[in-house]
Amino acid sequence: MGLAAEKPLCPPEEYLRLEETGEIKHEYVDGEIYAMSGASRRHNMIAGSVYLRLRNQAKGSGCEAYTSDVKLYVEAQNSFYYPDAMLVCAEDNDHTHYVTRPCIVVEVISPTTAVIDRREKLLAYRKLPSLVAYLLVESDRRQVEYFLRGEEGAWRQGTLGEMDILNLSCAGRPISFCLDDIYEDLVP
Repeated sequence: MGLAAEKPLCPPEEYLRLEETGEIKHEYVDGEIYAMSGASRRHNMIAGSVYLRLRNQAKGSGCEAYTSDVKLYVEAQNSFYYPDAMLVCAEDNDHTHYVTRPCIVVEVISPTTAVIDRREKLLAYRKLPSLVAYLLVESDRRQVEYFLRGEEGAWRQGTLGEMDILNLSCAGRPISFCLDDIYEDLVP
């Protein structure tokens, strides 16, 4: 009995070339390419609210907010992801289609993405020296789980309550979130 044929790993340069010309988005994890599925309308509305919140609070600061059309490269994992929203406050102009130094990363999770967002992406994103906050926003209920890096580098985890305000700082710029901001115009 023969061995199964091995599929060669894709180099990152080839992946980036394919993404620029392709019609669907793919994430890249150390040579493996994974097609991304479409998002629900609710997912899109939540991601849009988060992006607008980041964008409005970052105006005039030199920070840049991005939606899921911009890739995040995690060099320590040799991986490219498409987070639902990001805020970048560090000089990050080396590449036209991806960033490497976000301070806030947000993923809107659904039952099909929850495991990857909570395990693989959490481990990868925590390796980014610039990252101060990773937010996991539930798409089917009002719940936001957050992971925050303290000044000493240790991470802490929490859940945003109904009356809570999550206050963050990126490059000295205050950024805040509450559940009403994130789930604006959505029926629970």
